[in-house]
This record gives sequence, C-alpha cells and structure tokens, in this order.
Amino acid sequence: MRLRHADGQLVHLSYCTNVHPAEDLAGVVEQLDTYAVRIRQGLDADVLGLGLWLAAPVAAGLGADPRARRRLRAELDARGLEVVTLNGFPYQAFQAPVVKKAVYEPDWTTRERLVYTLNLATILVDLLPDDAVRGSVSTLPLAWREPWDERRAGRAAGVLAELANGLTEIAWLSGRAVRVGFEPEPGCVVESTTQAVAQLSRVDTDRLGICLDLAHLACAWEEPAEALARLRTAGLPVVKVQVSAALAAADPVAAVDTLRGYVEPRFMHQTRARACAGAADPADPAHAADDLDEALDAELPGSWRVHYHVPLHAVPAPPLESTVPVLRDALRELFSGPVAGCDHLDVETYTWGVLPAAQRPESDEELAAGIAAELAFARDELTALGLAPAPAGPAGPTAPTPLLRRRDG
Repeated sequence: MRLRHADGQLVHLSYCTNVHPAEDLAGVVEQLDTYAVRIRQGLDADVLGLGLWLAAPVAAGLGADPRARRRLRAELDARGLEVVTLNGFPYQAFQAPVVKKAVYEPDWTTRERLVYTLNLATILVDLLPDDAVRGSVSTLPLAWREPWDERRAGRAAGVLAELANGLTEIAWLSGRAVRVGFEPEPGCVVESTTQAVAQLSRVDTDRLGICLDLAHLACAWEEPAEALARLRTAGLPVVKVQVSAALAAADPVAAVDTLRGYVEPRFMHQTRARACAGAADPADPAHAADDLDEALDAELPGSWRVHYHVPLHAVPAPPLESTVPVLRDALRELFSGPVAGCDHLDVETYTWGVLPAAQRPESDEELAAGIAAELAFARDELTALGLAPAPAGPAGPTAPTPLLRRRDG
C-alpha cells in the first residue's frame, strides 16, 4: 500500500513474505496467488506491497537471468503487487523445522553473504515500480556475537566496502538506487542503536544504513526518540523499518504458564529483562537469555521482552502483552514531524506458523486474513499520524537521492 507524507514523500507499506516457506521460484509465484492476492483483495487495495524474501538459490538464478527477472516483474504487475524492498536476512530454509542460530549464517565476514546481497540488489532494480525513488534490502547485523574479534571485524569491514562498491556499480549501470540496511537484533554483534553507531559509523552511508525492527528495538529496551536521535547524530540513515511487535511480560512469574506456550523449536526467542527504569544494560548476562526456555529456567529478574514477533492487531493472552506502545512511539517519531523519517515500511510477523495452537491460523485463508488485519492496523496507525492514502501512479514530489553518483576504487 502507498501513503503520502505531508512533505510529499511516498511511503510504501508492505508485508514480508518470509512467513511463507517457498524455496524456489515456482513456489514464490504460487504464494502470490495463495496469499498476496487474497490480502490485497481483503484490504480493497489497488496495489499491495510485498517485502519479498528470496532464498539464496532463487536469488542466484534470478540475478544471472534478466529474462527471469522480467517474468517475475510481469507476474507481480498482473496481480496488482509491487516490490520496493527485499528481506535479505535469512539466507535459505527460513521456515525449516529448526532454524535457531542458523539464520545468522553466512555472516558478513563471508563472500557468500556479499554475493547473495548483491544478487538481491540486482533483482530489485528490475522489480522496482517505475515511480519508486529507490529500493532497499535488509540484512543481518554483521554476525552472531560469538565468535567475534578484531580479525573478524576487519574482515567484515572489507566485505562491507565491497558491498558499497557493488551497490554503486548497480546504480550506475541501471539508473536505480538500492540501499542495504543492517538490522540490530538481540544477541548479535549489533544489538542496539548504540552498537550500530559503534560498528557501522564508518560505512558508506549513501549506500548502507539501518533497518530498524521495532520489535528488536523494544527488546533492547531502547526509547525510540533517543534511538532515532542517536542514529541521526551519527549520520546513519534508517533505510527501512520493520513494523513488528514483541511479546512482553510485566510479571513473568505470574505469566510463566502462558509463556511456556510460546516455547517452540524453530526460531530463537532472545529474552531481555529490566528490573526497573535505569537498571543495568538488559544485554548483560544477568538480564539476558538467548532463548525463551533458557529465560524461564534462569528466572531472569524483572519485566521481560521476548523476541517473538506477535500479530500487531491481536492482544496476547493475559497476563502477557505486546510492545505495540513502543511501535506507536517509534512511528510517531518517524512520521509526525515535517519530514518523513523513512519511506519503506514492512510488516514482518514471520511467526504465524509457530504461535500457540489457539492463535495459529488453520488454513491459507486464515493466514491471509491475519496478515491483512496487520496491514490494516499499520495503515490506520500511519493515517492517524497524518499520512494519506496514495493511489498507484506517479510518485509526485520525492526526497532527493544522491545514490547515482559513481565512485571509483
């Protein structure tokens, strides 16, 4: 869906397709009819945005075949679907029975991650709507925190320089700009905006920036206004926002039985606790666990926020809550001012298939309806901040982008 900010910028709202398990191009196209068309129709939208996820083998094939990219674009156009952003965090097999820490591999010390991301950028320039200002690709925050040392950091810095050069070349050859956003996540080298500034302040910020996942922001116990001010001061652009909400428990002891219903084998559910305002860093081992079952066993002191993406529009079973208040604060900071803070928003609830049984969709139709409800929720939050629905068509006034200048070396 498209919305217009008061400054004239076109703001794209999409949903991330990493909730679907397709691992080949035929499966990707099939999910357009199974889910995306139903969602668009349910929202009565003239165009629906997708934050497309393409597994590495699919990306390699599309990246090498311009005709296949044109066919995929035609499939999207025929269904009233558009793509301005790709999710490049999971490499492949994201909906496998067990994912856990495998989602962080390969990391940004490897050429495999570089090649995958540049393939995605190559694909995206051919999928972008003609009136889109630019594209974005979200990616992991360098690596899982262990092992990490100066040698690995130096290697990653070299790979990121190659990434920026590759994006420059793609922009030069295609006339379309793509930026890559690193997504702070609990347990990773970059968990918070403070760590993002420390690790990424020297990157090429014309090409690289931050993907701000609002569930992760909440799990780091960051205040949105302070976090966004920190990024602005450092000159790190927010190239994409993942509109998501985490699970929260003000009193985990009272909620222990309900929390156990969220323990599942597929994904990591990093848990961060805070005893009170101004308490120690919630990433400290005394206040942190790498998965929900570990947090329950350790009985972490204080209130909990759990890296478990929950549907935006549905309140978790009491006494649990969600971090939707943090989401609202972040959207207000980004969009209530005179200039839009980001133009790519992606609803990313990839956990529908592992929710407790009573909350889990039982059919494709139910999943499509749930995703449509999330998108409607996000749209309504944005229109309450003054953004206006914008029909498909010419983008009108846009923010200038400097991304087409070529850099040598």
